[in-house]
Amino acid sequence: QVQLVESGGGLVQAGGSLRLSCAASRSIFMFNVMGWYRQAPGNERELVAGITSGGNTNYADSVKGRFTISRDNAKNTVYLQMNSLKPEDTAVYYCNAAVLRYTGRSDYWGQGTQVTVSS
Repeated sequence: QVQLVESGGGLVQAGGSLRLSCAASRSIFMFNVMGWYRQAPGNERELVAGITSGGNTNYADSVKGRFTISRDNAKNTVYLQMNSLKPEDTAVYYCNAAVLRYTGRSDYWGQGTQVTVSS
């Protein structure tokens, strides 16, 4: 069983920064893609940023230029550096890891970490 443990959330003023961490219980080489999702009250969960095993990244339009996803394979950890935070970034942020097989996709999720941005 894979465990993903997020940390780094909290309360920050608009314009501030936070760095989220997602530590995996196993080598992250086993995952084809890892990413961060977020869910605000009343909204669906949405993809914020993703990174493949090869290091390719993608971002939601709303965070491009402000957020950076990265991975440290030696530490089995994925990070999300969030700069220039806005109140609309307030949400629970979830770490995701996915294994892609010809039979389908297996997803693993962390428990979530709250990010609150005050205006």
